[in-house]
Amino acid sequence: MEIGIGSRIKHKSFGVGVIVQVKTNAYYITFIESGSKVISRDVENELEIIDATIASEDIVSLHDVEKCLAFIIKQYADIQETVQIGNKWAGGSLILQPGDKSLKEKVIPIDAFFHKIVMIRDRLRTLEQRVNASKMTDDEKVNIQQYITRVYGSLTSFNVLFKNPQDYFVGDKAE
Repeated sequence: MEIGIGSRIKHKSFGVGVIVQVKTNAYYITFIESGSKVISRDVENELEIIDATIASEDIVSLHDVEKCLAFIIKQYADIQETVQIGNKWAGGSLILQPGDKSLKEKVIPIDAFFHKIVMIRDRLRTLEQRVNASKMTDDEKVNIQQYITRVYGSLTSFNVLFKNPQDYFVGDKAE
């Protein structure tokens, strides 16, 4: 019999406890006198069952569910993650100097410019996801994906603004 969450058990070393989580390879047990412990299912013969609760067919922890939900929300909710600007650029300005000296320069806070660059990157990622999830033919998907990759490549000049390399634009390395 597979024991499940809520089962009361007795362990040789830790005493009486209750199973609070069941994983495929371990039990998470809260013992009255020893606190919480993780007991490998390889040594479950050390557990004496006092009162068994039958295990659910689906062994999924709350942590696993949270990880899945976070992944789904990140992939499909168009929520922008926090992306940091490189320390050397924080608080700086972008100055656009016209070639015509009679015209005034334009000063843009670099943080605002960086935010717009990140928005472009995130919208391109969303576009990719929607193309991949669409009912287009594979050839159509590949064709559009090539254009998106080229756009990423055109934006790699802005990678210098990002603090973390994993946030960079990545284009087609073959070109």
